[in-house]
Amino acid sequence: MLLDLLHWLVQPASLPARRLGYAGDSVRLASRSRRCRAAWAPHLAAAKDAVRAAMEDLPRRDTAVVLGSGLLDDVPINDLAAAFRRVVLVDAVHPWRGRWRARGHANVARLVHDLSGAQGLMLGRSEGFDPVLPPVCAAADLVVSANLLSQLPILPVARLEAAGRLGPWTDPEAFGRRIVAAHLDALAGLSARICLVTDRDETEEDRDGRVLERIDLLYGVDPGPAPQSWDWVLAPFGEASGECRLVHRVGAWPDWRPGA
Repeated sequence: MLLDLLHWLVQPASLPARRLGYAGDSVRLASRSRRCRAAWAPHLAAAKDAVRAAMEDLPRRDTAVVLGSGLLDDVPINDLAAAFRRVVLVDAVHPWRGRWRARGHANVARLVHDLSGAQGLMLGRSEGFDPVLPPVCAAADLVVSANLLSQLPILPVARLEAAGRLGPWTDPEAFGRRIVAAHLDALAGLSARICLVTDRDETEEDRDGRVLERIDLLYGVDPGPAPQSWDWVLAPFGEASGECRLVHRVGAWPDWRPGA
């Protein structure tokens, strides 16, 4: 806890990102990734391979944009930097670990952006959604949504549940569904190749393999059949509970197209 507090204090994050919990979430994610390094390794390798597959046979390799870059655990940043003239990393918080991994690449830039589109609502500055993708995506050749889709609603929905209302929204399920759908709609409007990697549902299992609970992380929004899928042991036995573990089902689309 003390180490996490220290990391939170030195985390390079804006005041809104601290107030809304994005800085804290980034610290907790980094801590869990260290504790669960072995359990997460297959998932992270598969996610990187999906991005590499998306890079293949692109007719133009000028700009790549990574949405939800975070720690860069699941992004082959060295491969992207070598293949593209410019790589733009986009997230609400760019932690030190991600910055360290991108060091030495003069063509890698960072952009702080609210990808949920709900920051204005959470801060009481807006009654609706702001644009969810930065303008750089419009001219990109490859846009990667990196294990981001299921994460976008978490803090906004928690804020709504605590407050009872955010702007016109009172239904957490409908709000979460709108955020997920808005991200996919925004990706669908781009001319770039889209690499989509996301966890789709969470299963709580006991040591006998019995499913105790299953949660749809995408609020009923279906990105379509995934050409690649795998299980991600998010919280092995002993992490969240001694007798249960959390397993996420992940889908990857190296060339995602709506309705395909």
